[in-house]
Amino acid sequence: AGTITLFDDARIIWAANQLGGFKDQRVIELGPLEAGHTYMLESLGAESVLAIEANKNAYLKCLIVKELLGLRRSRFVLGDFVSFLQESEMEFDVCLASGVLYHMQNPCELIHLISKTSKKVVLWTHFFDEAVIRSKNNLAAKFSGPIRQKYSGFEHVLYKYVYGDAVNWGGFCGGGHLYSYWMSREEILACLRFFGFEHLNIGFEDPDHKNGPCFCVVGFR
Repeated sequence: AGTITLFDDARIIWAANQLGGFKDQRVIELGPLEAGHTYMLESLGAESVLAIEANKNAYLKCLIVKELLGLRRSRFVLGDFVSFLQESEMEFDVCLASGVLYHMQNPCELIHLISKTSKKVVLWTHFFDEAVIRSKNNLAAKFSGPIRQKYSGFEHVLYKYVYGDAVNWGGFCGGGHLYSYWMSREEILACLRFFGFEHLNIGFEDPDHKNGPCFCVVGFR
């Protein structure tokens, strides 16, 4: 497993170092994809991992990995993690949300829900950067906006991203809609602070990523 990128992801090691490790931590993981990060969380000593995956094919892959690698402290659930967070009263030490924020129709709501259930967050996401995205025709054609929005007192701007033909790809694992909304780098950070994650550490920033600018953020109270 260590030879596969997502099963030996430097971003997870970095996040562990920022947070003092995952040992004995209760983790909720949003969108585990094929359980690579879940495997790492267990290997790093997490007490438990609740991983919620909405894509049926990805969920089945998670179950296969669970058996192959003998994951015993991780539970995989098929379903919508936004609905789960809206309804659940469970509390966690850490929320791992890698590759999901930019698939949301209300990304600010997701940050708010995470803040209500978790003391710490590890977030990897793409973000909207006007100059970078407009310089790449393949990306620019997918965006429209800006749209001014206000959620729970937090004013921000959203940029509509249309998936187009990607939704018909066999390996597509984006959101359940034909489009999502992206936020800018600055407003993602402002939103995290607004909902209580006062301390933010940033790493793995890549403005030239082929799918759009991205970064990793660790937030804690």
